[in-house]
Amino acid sequence: MAYQANRIGLLGGSFNPAHGGHRRISLFCIDALGLDEVWWLVSPGNPLKSASGMAPITARYKSAQLQAQRARIVPTVIEQELSTRYTANTLKAVRARYPKKQFTWLMGSDNLAQFHRWKDWRSIARTMPIAVIARPGYDRDALASPAMAWLRRYRAKSASMLTNGNGSAPKLVYLRFDPDSRSATALRRADPSWASHFAGATPRDQVTHRLITPQETA
Repeated sequence: MAYQANRIGLLGGSFNPAHGGHRRISLFCIDALGLDEVWWLVSPGNPLKSASGMAPITARYKSAQLQAQRARIVPTVIEQELSTRYTANTLKAVRARYPKKQFTWLMGSDNLAQFHRWKDWRSIARTMPIAVIARPGYDRDALASPAMAWLRRYRAKSASMLTNGNGSAPKLVYLRFDPDSRSATALRRADPSWASHFAGATPRDQVTHRLITPQETA
C-alpha cells in the first residue's frame, strides 16, 4: 500500500535561505504532534516584510529542498499557483484542495506576538489548529498579545493532538523547544551571494508537481 501522509503541519516563511533551524523545528513538531509530514510553504512574498534582499523564489525553494533531504519535510511554493498573498487565503485554499488531509498551522512565538496584525487572523484560527513553538525573547510578548487573549480559551495540550488527531479548530497548542540560534539573517550576512549557489535548472514543486515560475516576489 502506498504511503499516505494525512496529518500535515504547515510552516510558512521566506526561507531566505532555509537552514538547519527550520529543519530542527519541523522534526520536533512531527514528533510532538504526531504529524506524518511538514510542508514548508515557501512564500512568494510576505506582506509584513520588505522585499529588499529577497532571493529569487527558485533559489529559496532549492535551499529548502537541500535542508529537507532524508526527512518527512516537503517544500512547496503552492501559494504561487494558488495566487494567494495572505496566510488566511492560503490556508483556506489548501484545505479546500486537500479535503481528506488534516492540517495544523505551525508558527513561532515571535509570530504569535504580532498575529493580531495579520489579515483575518481569527479566520486562520478557525480554519485549522495552530501550534506555536516558543522562541527565546518572544514568549512574554506572545502570551500578552491581543491574539493570545482571544486564543487562550482554545488552548490544549500537545498530548491531545497525539491521541485525538488534529481535531477541530480553533485550537492552540503551545510547544516548548530548546533554543536554536541559527537564522537566515546571519546566513545572508555571512554569504551575501548564497542564492547564486542554487542557480541552474528550474525545479519542480514536490506538492503540485509543476515547474516553479522563476520570479523574485509576488
